[in-house]
Amino acid sequence: MPQTHEVTNQVPPHHGYDAAADPALLEALTREGAAWAAPELHDLGVLAGSERAADWGRLVNEHPPVLRTHDRYGHRVDEVEFHPYWHELMGTAVSHGLHAAPWAQDRPGAHVARAAKFLVWGQVEAGHSCPISMTYAAVPALRAAPELAGWLEPLLASRTYDFGLRRPDRKRGLIAGMSMTEKQGGSDVRANTTTATPAGDGTYRLTGHKWFTSAPMSDVFLTLAQAPGGLSCFLLPRVLPDGTRNRLLLQRLKDKLGNRSNASAEIEYDGAFGWLVGEEGRGVATIIEMVNMTRLDCVLGGASGMRLGVIRAVHHATHRRAFGKALIDQPLMRNVLADLALESEAATAVALRLAGATDRVAQGQRDEAPLRRLALAVTKYWVCKRAPAHAAEALECLGGNGYIEDSGMPRLYREAPLSSIWEGSGNVAALDSLRAMAKQPETVEALFAEAGLAAGADRHLDAALAALHKQLADPAEAEYRARQITENMALVLQASLLVRHAPAAVADAFCASRLGGEHGGAYGTLPTGVDTGAVLARVRTTAV
Repeated sequence: MPQTHEVTNQVPPHHGYDAAADPALLEALTREGAAWAAPELHDLGVLAGSERAADWGRLVNEHPPVLRTHDRYGHRVDEVEFHPYWHELMGTAVSHGLHAAPWAQDRPGAHVARAAKFLVWGQVEAGHSCPISMTYAAVPALRAAPELAGWLEPLLASRTYDFGLRRPDRKRGLIAGMSMTEKQGGSDVRANTTTATPAGDGTYRLTGHKWFTSAPMSDVFLTLAQAPGGLSCFLLPRVLPDGTRNRLLLQRLKDKLGNRSNASAEIEYDGAFGWLVGEEGRGVATIIEMVNMTRLDCVLGGASGMRLGVIRAVHHATHRRAFGKALIDQPLMRNVLADLALESEAATAVALRLAGATDRVAQGQRDEAPLRRLALAVTKYWVCKRAPAHAAEALECLGGNGYIEDSGMPRLYREAPLSSIWEGSGNVAALDSLRAMAKQPETVEALFAEAGLAAGADRHLDAALAALHKQLADPAEAEYRARQITENMALVLQASLLVRHAPAAVADAFCASRLGGEHGGAYGTLPTGVDTGAVLARVRTTAV
């Protein structure tokens, strides 16, 4: 076919940059005590920004996992087959310690370093972050069974990815999954009807149907079931100590909106072998620390997606021309892009602050525990709620090109709602914020103390803090107002961090728009006077 004309106004591929060259992230890395991790973070960032890694992410979503319930002879095998690049993604994540490795490091900042790497590497492909996150989160819960933890924790923390169904003690590294929700209960896990019957030898046999099981190809699973003493937590291996398969029968894989590279399954426990973790009747209390850890990763995942969305939008606007000049030089487009950048930077700042709190609590500094307890629920609600609208606006910056699969933006958009649903929807997170405040009043004091570190530096923040004090003093219909209360707490926390640590252009614009009422219902409604150039300078990528 002859060439009809020369095409000159196309955007070059967005490859060949360091995804870790993110000022907000690097500043927070240093601030939270993990500057020592910067070299490895940049190595991972260069791979994350490469065309090779982009192909891995694209292909594992174009070729999702396949369930094989039986072999050719009719024997039950219950295996999940993945595209080879899935294992490249997993191997990279494990080798860089994005899973449980920080639990094996007695070094301040280990969890912060892991969080930064999780945020950067998640920009390549979000689906494989699920089993990585589950493995990270499993360790604190597993420690309620010291003998099991002593055996399995070194394997969960191993930096060797060893895929395949074999006895746990025959593998060089393990991946963990989680299986809590059921058809009749959903987030109400106390409605679970799976039973756990003592076998007489210290183990249990579980029978029931789990509606959602994360990462069913994992080596071990934490799950909840009704034991004689009440709802309890159990650890189930895929392969039993004698080398035979446990009775975990994979019924089907979920056909999901996004997160398509990752397998999520319905599982039938047919007298499945399990070890008790913690005490009978204390299942929720045992597994709650796993939930808290996954909440941290939901926030990190939301921040990761926002960063990817805004740098792609800025890249496109930098190279695309319309109406006589580059899109990024059009005033209204600058407003939109700067607004997206503010949201991304605020999400990154609060995510790393929470990672720092997690790290310090893990190091034995319990004074950070009250802030972490409330702020995890608050921030999980808000950052994850903002992610879908952020992804939609970033996609729109590319116009029709953004609606096409080749751009990668549809995958980002489909992925965005997941973190808000995962480990408790928006309502669950908002109500848990109220629960934390009611049961542990010191959590409220901790949040106000943290946000108050910026008192007097911005009039909008001062007014928002005063209004929040008044709002929390009125308990009437608190449950009905839970979302508004939680949103306000999240915003003052983010604003305080930006006022203290971000450039004035970023902090001033965030406070005026998010707290001062100088903002509309959509992105791109920043007030006049914002230094968009200074804001956007922090989200530009350069070739390496």
